[in-house]
Amino acid sequence: MLSYTEENYLKALLMLSFQNEERPEAGTNEMAAHLGVKPATATDMLKKLKEKELVSYQKYGKILLTELGRNKGIAILRKHRLWETFLYEKLDFSWDEVHEVAEQLEHIHSAKLVDKLEEFLNFPEFDPHGDPIPKANGDIPIVDKILLAEVRAGETCKVVAVKDTSVLFLQYLEKLKITIGTKIKVLEVIDFDGSLNIQIEKEESRSVSMKFGESLFVKR
Repeated sequence: MLSYTEENYLKALLMLSFQNEERPEAGTNEMAAHLGVKPATATDMLKKLKEKELVSYQKYGKILLTELGRNKGIAILRKHRLWETFLYEKLDFSWDEVHEVAEQLEHIHSAKLVDKLEEFLNFPEFDPHGDPIPKANGDIPIVDKILLAEVRAGETCKVVAVKDTSVLFLQYLEKLKITIGTKIKVLEVIDFDGSLNIQIEKEESRSVSMKFGESLFVKR
């Protein structure tokens, strides 16, 4: 059985591989920054994961999950996103609150509980932030999506996921009444700084930054 810390490292490596599918490996400094630890601390943990044949790693080289490591990482991610969905849908947690609690619940090891949880939630495909929930067999749903910043002026799109899941950004979206499924029309793209003038549903237009546009995933 893996420790909580080992599970967190596997999930972190999996998330980093998702960020760049063309380069699924990660560097020690990159992983340390993702987890908020010192590179030396990350190196020590990588040695343990390598001994358990969960990662492929050479000193000062790139880190790659083995098939075993990837499967375990996907299982942890599945639990995390199912718990987020449960907290959001059944216990009325807000979408900026669920991550921290799910971080604790994801380490429960009962496979039966996780399967029952998925069934209880009617086999959801996506969590409250629009992220895909892995299936029991490891398959991950795929959705066609682009960044809001890539939408051209005059086009209407629908929010399908949140790239920046920080508490502050999620709370800002809530203030703007933007959630998964919200329709947004891009009225104008400002060439000078990449900011956008948008219309949220049928509300009045407002200006948002390029950073905002790069933090939301949408579908045309």
